[in-house]
Amino acid sequence: MEGFNPLIEAHAQMLMVRLQKVLEAFAAERVGTQHFASSTGYGHDDQSREVVDRVFARVLGAEKAAVRVQFVSGTHAITSALFGVLRPGDALLTATGAPYETLEEVIGIRGSGQGSLKDFGIDYQECSCFQNGSVDLFALKQALRVPRRMVFIQRSCGYSWRPSLTIDQLAEICALIHSHQPDCVCFVDNCYGELVAEQEPCEVGADLIAGSLIKNLGGTIAPTGGYVAGRADLVEKACYRLTAPGIGSQAGIGFDLNRLILQGLFLAPQMVTEALIGADLVATVFQGLGFPVRPLPGELRGDVIQAVRLGNPELLKSVCRSFQAASPVGSYLDPVPAPMPGYANELVMAGGTFIDGSTSEFSADAPLKPPYNLYVQGGTHHIHIKLALKRALIGLVKAGLLEMSQTG
Repeated sequence: MEGFNPLIEAHAQMLMVRLQKVLEAFAAERVGTQHFASSTGYGHDDQSREVVDRVFARVLGAEKAAVRVQFVSGTHAITSALFGVLRPGDALLTATGAPYETLEEVIGIRGSGQGSLKDFGIDYQECSCFQNGSVDLFALKQALRVPRRMVFIQRSCGYSWRPSLTIDQLAEICALIHSHQPDCVCFVDNCYGELVAEQEPCEVGADLIAGSLIKNLGGTIAPTGGYVAGRADLVEKACYRLTAPGIGSQAGIGFDLNRLILQGLFLAPQMVTEALIGADLVATVFQGLGFPVRPLPGELRGDVIQAVRLGNPELLKSVCRSFQAASPVGSYLDPVPAPMPGYANELVMAGGTFIDGSTSEFSADAPLKPPYNLYVQGGTHHIHIKLALKRALIGLVKAGLLEMSQTG
């Protein structure tokens, strides 16, 4: 742990930048207690909804944002944007290889295909812009020789052993796409990446972004919801899919959750900073034990996810059990591999969180398949993560699993 304190200091400096950006957005939109209330019925001319949208748009550097509790997840927000913008005969390209598992059935590359993009006649192809851990712009350039309506870019590593994209890499990718196909929509899955850097994807060339409020931007207290942000016309198209053509973003109430959403956004810079410190701590501990980790301690991060290659199912389950036991909610539960809607493989998930499924709170999960990579994310304060790590190490030693990993 020698040399870890300078990492904390560096994160603290970035926190000031992120928090100042949020405070300026609140001040510019003159947020007051009157904006905590929700209307009823259709929600036409709901001033609270409109203020929430404008505050988020400022923080995300977007022309327009739609923040809705009607989005049940980040996948739902992304799906609304895909179906809102794409039309039969359009071509969709992913620039970051295979998409996150929950999007496979949306696209139509897994499952029955009913109701998928494929079912609606939308062409889909994959291109990985990674080569030995770096962005391979040449491969992307070759893929852009075919006209595309949209290029989908997953900022986070997801369940892949690859780097998450930094904001500078996103800027490079978007610039390349627009230089070859100016009308092509650069759509970034921004989940886990919000407020990690000084800028957001919309500020460096992305046309459209989407994400979940039970990840970074919800600050651990938003109980549900998601957002789309970017060019006003594209956001409205996504909202046409969420509600109906002609209604779009102009309806939908906040169910008296606006205070939590706004307060969560205010808390988000602090939470993201704590999660980043905790991720560096996880990387430092497991690298010290000889496990491959990504990113490395102190490495520039594109999101709050820390991947650890444990290489053994028993190791993975033991660490998840310890993290669950260190959780404030459901500490008595034993996480076991189980199927999850939208996923192809059984998952082991540790996360005794106040918001069900929240990954802005400290949690860890993994598909139960070789090479048994564990993905750790979130955390309201890094001391909690430190306590969970201590419990995990004790559990590994008691079970003799740590020795097993060191001897192969």
